Amino acid sequence: MVRRARRIMRTLAAAYPDAHCELNFDDPLQLTVATILSAQCTDKRVNEVTPKLFARYPTAADYAGADRAELEELIRPTGFYRNKANSLMGLGAALVERHDGRVPSTLEELVRLPGIGRKTANVILGNAFDVPGLTVDTHFGRLVRRWGWTEAEDPVKIEKAVGELIPRKEWTMLSHRVIFHGRRICHARRPACGACPLARDCPSYGHGPTDPATAAELVRGPEAERLLELAGLRGTDGEADPSVTPEASAG
Repeated sequence: MVRRARRIMRTLAAAYPDAHCELNFDDPLQLTVATILSAQCTDKRVNEVTPKLFARYPTAADYAGADRAELEELIRPTGFYRNKANSLMGLGAALVERHDGRVPSTLEELVRLPGIGRKTANVILGNAFDVPGLTVDTHFGRLVRRWGWTEAEDPVKIEKAVGELIPRKEWTMLSHRVIFHGRRICHARRPACGACPLARDCPSYGHGPTDPATAAELVRGPEAERLLELAGLRGTDGEADPSVTPEASAG
């Protein structure tokens, strides 16, 4: 299991060398706010909202003293804006009262703040403070179960299981790459199995279409052509390789 998990890790590193947090931010507070807003919302939509939000509320004290109606209107496009406004105002107040207005850099302190659970805390630690953490979002949990790394549904149990397979120093980048893979190839309902670079190591191969041409149409994201090349479904000229069969693609 460890050998297979680490092969998958290395393949993901080759497939997504530039994987990163897809939320835009310049400092720990901005990342914290953006991550809270990303609940039940796409990163793209959050990134459309945050420039005006960050300009209007540059400090924790600004969120603590925000006019609720104004704040709600700014974040309305992210959904659940009333609850999120509560979290942001509470976050600002807690940071001012407990941490001199600064976002703390430990898991224990972060999860005590309004609007921040373990997943959000690990996003902040890994991307704002370079502290390794596993971000167990929907994509991450779904994929590691497909790979047989764990059967757990509980995020804390998933963290523990994956942490026993993968070196700690790799946790943050692994999280990014698994999430990238879930968004681009290993979709929930119809994964692009026939175009997946992990086909040889995935025990769930065949859950989605294995025909290369069909699977290729399911690949998403700006890296699509390079991912198809990596899976052997594109030549260097970008054209489909007619010699590739479903069996050859899976190895």
